[in-house]
Amino acid sequence: MEVITSLQSMSASLSWQEMALRLALTILAGIVIGYNRSEHGKAAGMRTTVLVCLAAAVAMLQVNLLLPLAGRTSDSFVMNDLMRLPLGILTGVGFIGGGAILRRDNIVVGVTTAATLWLVTVIGLCLGGGQIGLGLAATALGLFALWGLKLIEGLLQHEHEARFAVELDASGPSEQEIRHRLDVAGVAVKQVQVSLDPPGGRRNLVFWVKELRHPGGSEVPAFVGDLAKEAGVVRLCWRGPL
Repeated sequence: MEVITSLQSMSASLSWQEMALRLALTILAGIVIGYNRSEHGKAAGMRTTVLVCLAAAVAMLQVNLLLPLAGRTSDSFVMNDLMRLPLGILTGVGFIGGGAILRRDNIVVGVTTAATLWLVTVIGLCLGGGQIGLGLAATALGLFALWGLKLIEGLLQHEHEARFAVELDASGPSEQEIRHRLDVAGVAVKQVQVSLDPPGGRRNLVFWVKELRHPGGSEVPAFVGDLAKEAGVVRLCWRGPL
């Protein structure tokens, strides 16, 4: 009986003003985090993050309002497990996040968007449950991860793969000379495919390579232009990063 009385007083202390504050902070958190996704043209933008965050907050408010029914009276064998509601919200968002992840050739996109939806769900659960400080701290840290860490990532070099094809005639440089050019340029060779054309005396070399470059960088390495000016080089093709 003491437990039921305590739960009833906890629910009674939740006024409409407090619920309005929690919902307002939830909307604000969804907007500021969703702005980042909308700014980068993601499918799950501001409206999606606000709706997900709001749904989680309303679920926790519902848990608070149902607290008086969570106990079990002496003449009843039924007891509600209210934590199933927020856990169900997290499970549902997992399916939404899975749908946001796409694979395009060797590139996987949407992982950050899926993680953002997961984060705003937890933020909504915190704000809806009354953990205002924790919810606001999670919002601030989430914004730092989305904006601050993106700036840091832009300063770092990442490994990218590329395909380098060379067509040479009999007077062109050897495979070892081209490998040396790649090594000097800081490009590592992963695999080489060589094909010969005896009637024309030409050689076709295809190098699958990897290099370090800044995200979004697509410029052709300088050594490719230098190699194109050499005698015996018929055609060059640099395609990357893959």
